[in-house]
Amino acid sequence: MAEDDRPSKTQRKKQMHELQALGERLVDLNASQLDEIELPPPLRAAVDDAKRFTRHEARRRQMQYIGRLMRDVDPVAIREKLKIWDGVSQAHTTRHHRVERWRERLMQDDAALGELARERPGLDTQRLRSLVRSARDELAAGRPPRSHRELFRFLRESLEADAAGEGSVDAAA
Repeated sequence: MAEDDRPSKTQRKKQMHELQALGERLVDLNASQLDEIELPPPLRAAVDDAKRFTRHEARRRQMQYIGRLMRDVDPVAIREKLKIWDGVSQAHTTRHHRVERWRERLMQDDAALGELARERPGLDTQRLRSLVRSARDELAAGRPPRSHRELFRFLRESLEADAAGEGSVDAAA
C-alpha cells in the first residue's frame, strides 16, 4: 500500500526535469533579479558559476547540478516571481506594439492625428504634427530615420503618461 502513495519513476523524472528547467531560467536572470529571489547560498553560487561557463559540456553538467540543488528549494516562490516578471515583460511588449501601431497610423493617415488628439486632450499636437511631417519627409528623401525614432519616443512618453493616469489605454489602435 505504501508503494502506491509514491510517485512513479516517470513522474519523479518529470519533476526533476522541471526543476532543472526552472534552474535554467534562473541562470538567464540578471544579478538584480537574482537578488530579489531568496536563493540558498549554494544554489546562488551554482547559478553564478553557470553564467561564466561557455563550454557546452561544462554548462550542461552545471545545469544538472543546479537541478539537483533545486530539489532542496521550494520552487513555488521562484515560479511566482518569474510569472510576475513575465507579466511585466508581456505588458511592456503590448505597450511597445501599441506605440508602433500609432506611429504607423500617423505616418500613413492624416486623420489619425485628429483621432489621437481627441483621445488624448492634453497631447502637444503641434509638436506631434511637426514630428510626423519630419518623419514623412525623411522617409520620402531616404534619409536616416531620426525623426521617425523621435516620433516613437514622443508617442511612447505621451501614451505611457496617459496610461499611468487612466489605467486602460488605446482601444482603437
